[in-house]
Amino acid sequence: MKEKIAHLNAEIADFIAESQDHLEQFRIKFLGKKGVLQDLFADFKTVAPELRKEMGVMLNDLKNNAQQKFDDFKENFQSSAESNAETDLTMPADFAELGARHPLSVMRNEIISIFSRIGFVVSEGPEIEDDWHNFSALNFPPEHPARDMQDTFFIEKSAENGDIALRTHTSSVQVRMMEKSKPPIRAIFPGRVFRNEAISARAHCIFHQVEGLYIDKNVSFADLKQTLLYFAKEMFGENTQIRLRPSYFPFTEPSAEMDISCTICGGKGCNICKHSGWVEILGCGMVDPNVLDNCGIDSTEYTGFAFGMGIERITMLRYGIKDLRLFFENDVRFLRQFDGAL
Repeated sequence: MKEKIAHLNAEIADFIAESQDHLEQFRIKFLGKKGVLQDLFADFKTVAPELRKEMGVMLNDLKNNAQQKFDDFKENFQSSAESNAETDLTMPADFAELGARHPLSVMRNEIISIFSRIGFVVSEGPEIEDDWHNFSALNFPPEHPARDMQDTFFIEKSAENGDIALRTHTSSVQVRMMEKSKPPIRAIFPGRVFRNEAISARAHCIFHQVEGLYIDKNVSFADLKQTLLYFAKEMFGENTQIRLRPSYFPFTEPSAEMDISCTICGGKGCNICKHSGWVEILGCGMVDPNVLDNCGIDSTEYTGFAFGMGIERITMLRYGIKDLRLFFENDVRFLRQFDGAL
């Protein structure tokens, strides 16, 4: 049996398939149900017990060699047939599916475009900030609740080197710009911010902001109101109205929150606006003189205004989205609704 197996191995090694029919004859001879391998496995029962292990290995090797030879030639014939096949020009093209911009990116770009038309430039900064740029320079007192661990993701708390944290607002970029630039300053600051909040349909620990800053001589609250009215009409339509309600922010004085007339009901009252006819979209105010002085700008010569809005809030109002968590779940069914947006 050893001599027969050696002879068959040599025959397999020398075999060259000249055609698919020739290869099929090889398969039938070695791998078919009535082939030589089946005969050898049948004769294996008569082998002496002490030789069965050795002969079993030899038979398996022979079978693997025959199978490998067959597979190699079969693959060669298939590749040759595919390369020689004529291209059918009548077949429809296989178009790759294109992606789309995320709705938050769409809205971010539109906000930037609106403010760029009235002279605002774009500035960005780091997402990991020190205490000075994130809190102290913005007139946050040491006991302010925003410094508490419940609101801020601290990376390092150190009395010696100062606290390091994920920024809680893009106002930190305003500080950096005021430190490095001389008035007049007219810029917006888009970016991602982080706050230690419970995730729900109306809140998330990660969200996106666009803040704005304008500093020059004789800047007034009337300039702020007119700028925001222009933005509201460009974003939500010419019939949009705004109202400013007194509020408090550490870095602006006076401060206000801005509402727009509800875009869903036109100000008549609905569930979205809680039947008030108004929806809050941003906070704003005149830059506190202490903030100007902290950043090296003479508050006796210059004044300015600042504002900030959440991109998620604007996007939800614009597209009628009721759950903020949809922006972060990467659900293709949701994202495909914005295929036509730029």
